[in-house]
Amino acid sequence: MEALSEFSNELQALLLTENHKRKVEKGTFLFQEGMKANELFIIESGLIQISKIVPDGRELTLRMCSNGDLIGELALFCSSPKYMLNAKVMESGEVTVISQYELEERLKKEHQLAIELMKWTSLQYRKAQTKFRDLILHGKKGALYSTLIRLSNSYGEFSELGITINIPLTNQELANFCGTSREVVNRMLGELRRKEIVSVEKGIITIHNLAYLKNEIDCENCPVEVCNIE
Repeated sequence: MEALSEFSNELQALLLTENHKRKVEKGTFLFQEGMKANELFIIESGLIQISKIVPDGRELTLRMCSNGDLIGELALFCSSPKYMLNAKVMESGEVTVISQYELEERLKKEHQLAIELMKWTSLQYRKAQTKFRDLILHGKKGALYSTLIRLSNSYGEFSELGITINIPLTNQELANFCGTSREVVNRMLGELRRKEIVSVEKGIITIHNLAYLKNEIDCENCPVEVCNIE
């Protein structure tokens, strides 16, 4: 999902005013949790992982962002703003950098555009809340199953075999989405493979029985704009 395409022409023009481009390299961070927040970013190319480190040191991946996505927005209109999450560059690319202060000043004068951006930000909160809900209510199983469902909505391709998630993922990357260990994901995926719910070939996952995953976590069938990995 490309965030900018969802915005009005007026809001897009506002976001793209008074900015500059920045190259980003794989393995670096655009920002990290606790840093002073003074910039927002629109991804022009590359892949950015948005994550949070939980108290015991595990990493919980919340979003995978690509071309057209807006990140860093959660610190808007906060006093003494700090970034709440980490933004790690997974694939090198380029971002448009927006001054938070200048954007806030413009939005104070453009009330309708401010409301539009607030609605979009509210959707991002809702996405995060549903992920935490699955983890709290259904534990590690809920985290993995809901992650597979979200991946199928974002990257799934339908075929006679089921839904193929057309991006390669390691078990460690899946574990990061679930806030758990690679060993736990290995075990749960093994159980799903034995039951022929999923199959895995060179990191590519095919879901053969999506209904099973949904039933196991009492899926509420949220709209795709909420139930995705982006």
